[in-house]
Amino acid sequence: MGAGFVGIVSIDVHLPDSHSLKEKRKDVLSLKADLQRRFAAAVAEVDYHELWQRSLLTASLVDRHAHDLEVRLDDVARFVLARHEAASVRHHLILAPEEL
Repeated sequence: MGAGFVGIVSIDVHLPDSHSLKEKRKDVLSLKADLQRRFAAAVAEVDYHELWQRSLLTASLVDRHAHDLEVRLDDVARFVLARHEAASVRHHLILAPEEL
């Protein structure tokens, strides 16, 4: 019986219209909620907490098949890049549970 796969994508997001930490938090919370709702992703802001115009988000997904997970991770990245043109994908990784 297969245990499935875990996928992780980290995306560096640039928020040029943010002029305070309060504005940044609003944008980041909105993006995290959209990723959770749309892709069933677990999402966390993992770096640049003190910067107004930058955030590093890491999202993780789980799927039974590695190929399906690859497609979903690509969809997450495309969604963020479409919403934030200055964003860039930093890491993209798929692991079987025994590799964790």
